[in-house]
Amino acid sequence: MRLVLQLVARLLVVVALCLGATTVWATIEAYRSVDRATEASAERVSQALQGLYWHELLLRSSRMREQLLPEPEWRTIETMKLISPGICVSFEPAAAFERPLCGQDKGLGAAPPAWFASAVQRLLGKHAAVAMPISARAITAGTVSATPDPDAAIRLAWQHITENIGVALSMAAAIALLASLAIAHTLAPAQSIVAALKRMAHGQYRTTLPRFRSMELAMIGQAVGDLGERLAQSMEERAALTRRLLEIRDDERRMLARELHDEFGQNLTAILAFANAIEATGSDGKDGAVAQDARMISKATLAIMTCLRGTLNRLRHPLPEELGLEASLISLVDSWRSQAEARPSIQLDLKGDLAGISGAVATTAYRVAQECLTNALRHTTAREILLRIERRSGPENALLIRVEDDGGGDAISIAKASGFGLTGLRERVAALGGSLSIARATRGLSVDATIPLAA
Repeated sequence: MRLVLQLVARLLVVVALCLGATTVWATIEAYRSVDRATEASAERVSQALQGLYWHELLLRSSRMREQLLPEPEWRTIETMKLISPGICVSFEPAAAFERPLCGQDKGLGAAPPAWFASAVQRLLGKHAAVAMPISARAITAGTVSATPDPDAAIRLAWQHITENIGVALSMAAAIALLASLAIAHTLAPAQSIVAALKRMAHGQYRTTLPRFRSMELAMIGQAVGDLGERLAQSMEERAALTRRLLEIRDDERRMLARELHDEFGQNLTAILAFANAIEATGSDGKDGAVAQDARMISKATLAIMTCLRGTLNRLRHPLPEELGLEASLISLVDSWRSQAEARPSIQLDLKGDLAGISGAVATTAYRVAQECLTNALRHTTAREILLRIERRSGPENALLIRVEDDGGGDAISIAKASGFGLTGLRERVAALGGSLSIARATRGLSVDATIPLAA
């Protein structure tokens, strides 16, 4: 899962938790607001009735104080304005058939769900009534009692919750959206780092990253740049070491070729001369067996000389240094074609200008073609082999070598093989900054090598 999505998901979880906490807080606050409204209603009505009580007491001083209240004048619209919505106020001692005076509850909103009403009543309990005396100095003046209407209180709490939750939802959505955009913008440079790592995986070790504003991303970018620089230096040192090892190996091959030519070649020539002399002497006399043995020695000597000649050809300098790449490839294909008629047909496809290719690039290309043709002819049952050499100019500026056959084979197992032939080819191509791959072809295998001409 992408890091941006993980951070956004965690942010949404935090927002949901905060929203749940806000809901609980709004529910408790709405419940307490009903209690505060109940107490405030009782206090306002008691103060109003206290003024009415002392007014009646002064105007009707001949009456008993306990008979002054309740007066019909206290149940007026002015008194109802003092009562909060959903609160009912009664006067004690109450007159006969007197009902509580309740505030208007038509503007309290829609009825809440049944589960909400039952949950609030079960968890927070019922609202308590509030009783206040009309006058602290005149105890007989009576008491005002304010009681919340349960249904109106629940509707009032639900109204407060829906209003608060609506605002909270809007804020949560805005916070989640803005924070998601901020997170995505902050982590956007990570794509540049990933792209740089992919380029490094394909061999472009020295890669330049933009400057990041975030300190953490800047540190990661610096570490990636340092890693690429160290990898580039290591690959350059490895390529130089590989080239040096190949030079040493070529020198040893040339020295071995000289030793074989000077020592074995002369001795084999001497043996062949002696065998011819013995054969000539035996042919003139009566000892035919000696002549026959001499002929056998001559044949064996000629076979050894032929094998030695092929070995010397492989050990000496490759033909590209003498004939050029194009002529050497034509000579290589002609030599394989001339060895036996039963061998598979070899098609040579040359594209581009190969005249200017020389040195290590030409030698490596020839070695790749030689080794791949040898493997295809000796280890497969191929009927057709295609050798394609193409020079690509422009931005690529590379030499492409492809050897494709129809002899079957498992490309994966061959690519993982640790034989000296393929290992040597990979080392040669890698030393010049190129690459070699083995893949499945239409009816067999395909070996592709790319050598940059800048090498």
